[in-house]
Amino acid sequence: MDTKLDDFKLRFAEVDDAALILEFIRELADYENMLPEVIATEDVLRESLFERKMAEVVIGEYKNRPVAFALFFHNFSTFLGRPGIYLEDLYVKPDMRGKGIGKMMLAFLAQLALERNCGRLEWWCLDWNEPSIQFYKQLGAVPMDEWTVYRVDDEALAELAGKFAG
Repeated sequence: MDTKLDDFKLRFAEVDDAALILEFIRELADYENMLPEVIATEDVLRESLFERKMAEVVIGEYKNRPVAFALFFHNFSTFLGRPGIYLEDLYVKPDMRGKGIGKMMLAFLAQLALERNCGRLEWWCLDWNEPSIQFYKQLGAVPMDEWTVYRVDDEALAELAGKFAG
């Protein structure tokens, strides 16, 4: 898909992009000092993204070179009674930052949200990532300071699941 940026196009990822998607995930995790937490594999991504269709990925290409990606999925707002788009990851390669690529990818997701009759586009941002926080605020994003994210995983997830069936 053409964009308003010269030489920058977007496309939905295909199954053959699993290695590229994993590369982007690892680069993002490295930037966030979380690389050891990445256990995803190409096979897991192929199954989750393209067989089970649990999420979607958009690849950003500058002069036909992959330079960015966004991984997102639908959530649902009971208050709105409508779906939303949750952006799990947005990453632009360091040498391509400052060219409007991140803004263009978010603008595409906003357009997609409207086309799909979604009420929201939302994402998380690490508290220490001040450049991203300022960038998001300039786009009109509002931090949800009154909310705290909770997570149950690993052993705690298995323990909680074990309380369901006896």
